[in-house]
Amino acid sequence: MTPDEFREAGHLLIDWIADYRESISEKPVKSQYPPGWVGQRLVPPSDQPHLVTDVIADLDDTIVPAMTHWQHPDFFAWFPANASLSSVLGDLVSTGLGGLGLSWEACPPLTEVEEHLCAWFCAELGLADPWRGSIQDTASMGVFLSMVAAREHASNMSMHGSGLAGVDRPLVVYAGSTANTSVKRAVLAAGFGADNLRIVPLDENQAVDVEAMASMVEADLAAGFKPTAVVATLGTTGVTAFDPVASIAELADRHQMWLHVDAAMAGAAALLPEMSSRFAGIELADSIGINPHKWLGTAFDCSLLFVNDPRRLTGVMSIDSDYIPSAANAEFGDEVTQYRDWSVALGRRFRAMKLWMHLRLDGLDAIRTRLRRDIENAQWLASRVESEPEWELVAPVRLQTVCVRHRPARTPADDLDAHTAAWAKCLNDSGRALVTPDVLDGSAMVRISIGAEPTERSDVERLWGNLKWAVTSGP
Repeated sequence: MTPDEFREAGHLLIDWIADYRESISEKPVKSQYPPGWVGQRLVPPSDQPHLVTDVIADLDDTIVPAMTHWQHPDFFAWFPANASLSSVLGDLVSTGLGGLGLSWEACPPLTEVEEHLCAWFCAELGLADPWRGSIQDTASMGVFLSMVAAREHASNMSMHGSGLAGVDRPLVVYAGSTANTSVKRAVLAAGFGADNLRIVPLDENQAVDVEAMASMVEADLAAGFKPTAVVATLGTTGVTAFDPVASIAELADRHQMWLHVDAAMAGAAALLPEMSSRFAGIELADSIGINPHKWLGTAFDCSLLFVNDPRRLTGVMSIDSDYIPSAANAEFGDEVTQYRDWSVALGRRFRAMKLWMHLRLDGLDAIRTRLRRDIENAQWLASRVESEPEWELVAPVRLQTVCVRHRPARTPADDLDAHTAAWAKCLNDSGRALVTPDVLDGSAMVRISIGAEPTERSDVERLWGNLKWAVTSGP
């Protein structure tokens, strides 16, 4: 494809994306087709090129009909994963430039835009020097890197010898029972072993019980284990609970444990001054993860990982190669950052471009206004739920997530879970809205995550009507 051909095709595709976003509310939220439907309709690659109009026809006839539309105003499932059109343009620029961040020398703007953005976020979060940040693909990678750094910090860099096989005491990690599943995956992948992950019970606020954690740490010390790391969550996946980071940090510091703070979704709220109390104590952590590709609105994938001592991460991840030696940095000394030493991958995309363009083109005022809108809409929905005798809130509404249960009169407790599953499925299958069935304290409930970019109060009002429709229309 020549630049002129790209220009012609690009205009058509930009128009197509704009039309898709404008008409998305007319489509069912959830995919309406069974597994394999898309694959059966795709034609195999051919020897000769197709016209871009042929590809657009395939998008219209096969791809879009089978989509679950995350950018739909009636999308209330899982978590907000917005892809603001400003950041979509940034992703296009990043890919169009085609730069690859093997090192600072390989693509200086890639590194320096990333540094600039991370420094700005550090200032917004109150993270003073020596805090630094990087952009990873997801929070899963961030927590994995933190667990690897914690492992090596606790084992005196055992990776350069016999690894964990040469450690005299088992290394233990602690996390709340509502920590994201990525935490367990990171602990397993980092080599701690499932037996050495301690699941800490919750307190009355559905947050980590610090006293219980302290008792578990003491018991492990007495049994010959080495407490190594703690993962605290700000905005748990299920009910958006906030662990008491300051108290956890004091415990972690007392036992020289690494503290990672997972604020993947809720971290966007740190941009709101009125929410600052929710994030008290994060500066006491060793690492923090926040995903702009969730509620903030930057297109996936774009996850911030901050560390309070970069050397404890780069000292673990840095490995020399003959064709990109670390010695190449000697010409510049500390003037440049080699982000390849901040992750597993040697190369990296220009992810910072989409975040930079998102913030530049939309502006912080608009982003903060949208976040406040979502919080207000969640409070509005909560007030409607509380006003109905057969509906109940099953958790406090702390940000934009509303957790509900419908409890019809004369319904036996044993039948309530089945009723909840039935009406949630009815609503989701109808295409009118998409919500997430979940479990809290052993009982079924439904999570409503308000935060899709186009979702306004009228959409939440329609959702409330659809919730009431679903509980009377389900099997």
